[in-house]
Amino acid sequence: MAARLGLWAIATILAIRQLTVVLTTPSGERLTALETWVGPNGVLHVKGSLYDSTQFTGTPFAGLVLKPLTRAAEQALGWAWTFGTLLLVVALGLVAARALPKPVGRRTSMLAAPVAISLLMLSLPVRNTLWLGQTSIIPVLLVLLGCFVVRGERAGGLCIGVAAALQPTVLLFAPLLWFTERRRAAASAGVTFAAGTALAWAAMPHDSYTYWVHHMAGAGLGGKADALANQSLHGALLRLGLSGPLEIGLFFGLGAAVAALGLHRAVRYARDGQLLLAVAVTGCAAIAVSPTTWQHQLLWVLLAVVGRVGKRASDRYVWPIAVVLVTTLPAKMMLPNMPVVYPLRDNIVLLAALAAATVVPFLSRTSPYYQNPTPTEYAAPVPTRFRTVPLLPFLHRVLTRPNLLLELLLIRVTYAAYQQVRLAATGGSNSEGRATAEHHGHLILDIERFLHIDFEHAVNHAVAKVDWLRDFFNFYYESFHFVVPLTIMGVLYWRRPVDYRWARSALGFTTLLALVGFWLFPLAPPRLMPTLGMIDTVHGVQDFSKPDYGTLTALTNQYAAMPSLHFGWSLWCGVVIAVIAPKWWMKALGLLHPFFTVSAIVATGNHWVLDAVGGAAVVGAGFGLAYLFQGPRARTVKAVTVAQEAGKVPVGST
Repeated sequence: MAARLGLWAIATILAIRQLTVVLTTPSGERLTALETWVGPNGVLHVKGSLYDSTQFTGTPFAGLVLKPLTRAAEQALGWAWTFGTLLLVVALGLVAARALPKPVGRRTSMLAAPVAISLLMLSLPVRNTLWLGQTSIIPVLLVLLGCFVVRGERAGGLCIGVAAALQPTVLLFAPLLWFTERRRAAASAGVTFAAGTALAWAAMPHDSYTYWVHHMAGAGLGGKADALANQSLHGALLRLGLSGPLEIGLFFGLGAAVAALGLHRAVRYARDGQLLLAVAVTGCAAIAVSPTTWQHQLLWVLLAVVGRVGKRASDRYVWPIAVVLVTTLPAKMMLPNMPVVYPLRDNIVLLAALAAATVVPFLSRTSPYYQNPTPTEYAAPVPTRFRTVPLLPFLHRVLTRPNLLLELLLIRVTYAAYQQVRLAATGGSNSEGRATAEHHGHLILDIERFLHIDFEHAVNHAVAKVDWLRDFFNFYYESFHFVVPLTIMGVLYWRRPVDYRWARSALGFTTLLALVGFWLFPLAPPRLMPTLGMIDTVHGVQDFSKPDYGTLTALTNQYAAMPSLHFGWSLWCGVVIAVIAPKWWMKALGLLHPFFTVSAIVATGNHWVLDAVGGAAVVGAGFGLAYLFQGPRARTVKAVTVAQEAGKVPVGST
């Protein structure tokens, strides 16, 4: 009950936040889509075609419905419209929670509704809908009402038919109803769609011709079809450089294949008793085959989170986490900013929809793994000399290798968040925190002078005079910061999965503590202190008259020097190698990496000596927190457990 109340509180806070964000934005910058429809100068006031300005993207039936509501909608701009949209989101979450495949445990039934509403509030489709003042939630809600709430097949089909009249690709649900023995509902949906479209054609023949024929069911309305916001097969093919008859032929061919395969899978899941998953799969297929699918129309992908994938319990989280990340985070956070991955990054939501519709192996309810996946192997808990350790006993040391896809997703998203927080630590730009960072730089220098460790200038100039030494430290500074930690994590993942989890936890805590340091104490490195005469051996001569100087200032916050993660991550590498490596020379070689790193960061003018001290402090705290929360390393635990079972070590001994 406490968890349920907490989740409802989170859902309420998220709803209030979304409401506040929209309503505190200047009127000219929020609800822009709604303004272009029903505002004083909106297309619904203009005499002539709805589509003359290409601003109105709805169907003629939608225009016919909205036309009488123009005056009421004008009055509702702001509080009423946004609050009404939030109510629709809440209704959608409640219906989706009620529609979960049976059997549903008591805990799941109690927590499903607040979790569903919270995920919807966080999702990009809902946030875009609230920001723009769109109506794209209505078709999704109508489909769910028709499938799960409304009694009677004809009434359910009526809801889906109205949804299709508002968003034509929803008509793809009619075959789903037909092939799942709900033929009256399918016929009712088709008749309702045809009647609504015919009514709009009779009332607005010119607009209907423009929409259905000239713009091919809305293609080209609301923006360029190759815009990143258009997450459909048509938009993806245009972004790949295809055009003309070839692109149209490929679009129709691929669209037909996706629709057929998606419907086949949806029918199978519906007959299996997973109707909500079937609805989500059909909706994902509709996303792909629509000529234009804008970001606010992508809620079907989030509904696919209900599908269960994986035979192992540890794999069961991969699909839902991937879906939540794709639908809640910008694509730039999911994939790195590298040209080679642009085709994936630009179409990441479409790829998720295609995967859900065609290839993701969702488990059948008849599978023995549906309710009882292969359990995760945990290390046996062993008492430590501190009674309160571990503080979080449920975070057991897992003995098996984690899912690789999930690890890559979490590593990428964590690093993207690290970049964003690092940049925001001085207000989002380097110029805003320059004065504070330089003041802190002088403070650090004064402390070092008091301690007689202010040798950055001497080391920097000595190294700059020796070409090969300067080049060595420049290369070491630029190359090994990421290569060595990633290599160690890769080797541990493949050869020592138990130690991988321990080392990864320590690295995560270390980085989190470093972010706190960046936020609380913005610090200019020696190379960006104008009066010290430091030589930037890596980036070249700097122009100190400009607020943003240095080659990398456009990419990241250069005033995040304390603590030094360059040294911190290298020390983490050295500690991990020293603890795990089986031979003394391997341990010694591992400890050389932090030595070379601290030499490089000082010699190149990128860090103060005290930055390295701060880096060592957060590394020590990171390993300490990993021990405090999760207990000792699983390898140690396993060895002690085996010894206890053999009778060599008394039970309860540390």
